[in-house]
Amino acid sequence: MKESYESMKLLLGKIKYDEFKWKFCGDLKVVALLLGMQLGYTKYCCLLCEWDSPDEKNHYVNELWPKRTSLMPGEKNVANPSLVLLEKIYLPPLHIKLGLMKNFVKGMDKTGRGFQYVMSKFPNVSDTKIKEGIFIGSQIRELMEDKQFDEDLNETERNAWLSFKRICKDFLGNHTAANYQDVLHILSTSYKAMGCNMSLKIHFL
Repeated sequence: MKESYESMKLLLGKIKYDEFKWKFCGDLKVVALLLGMQLGYTKYCCLLCEWDSPDEKNHYVNELWPKRTSLMPGEKNVANPSLVLLEKIYLPPLHIKLGLMKNFVKGMDKTGRGFQYVMSKFPNVSDTKIKEGIFIGSQIRELMEDKQFDEDLNETERNAWLSFKRICKDFLGNHTAANYQDVLHILSTSYKAMGCNMSLKIHFL
């Protein structure tokens, strides 16, 4: 079945969602479809606020964007009536983690030792996937435990990588550190220094 608004509406009808009102946690494409939003890199793609995705000069500068007051079809990237309640949506930590990894790898120096090490470490993964930062959880864990990878990164990349590992442990894992806001700020600062593009998943943090 094709991932579309109509398909989601049909499935929710079959499982009697209106009767049970379950909570949802899925990838961001599915969440967007359930909330009736347009897909792709569009303006106002955040389901929580009015983050302006094309406004790149303010992505790492402005941390407080106006909150959404409603999901009204025809306004701010909303195409259809919402199929689920917004308060029933949970952001998926795993997909945010994969998104952070993707942005980190895409921001690496492709001629540097760190990126070349990744290429040699995963010879069975296509060059295109590596350049696009497409990894699975087990590969990310393997890199996180690899001391050689840490040593091959330049200083800017190493700072960003260490902040990524820390946020996986202190925020996206089973426990949230008391100083999680400081951890998030360090990651944002280090990713900006690397020149990583702001994605919706980084924006959520």
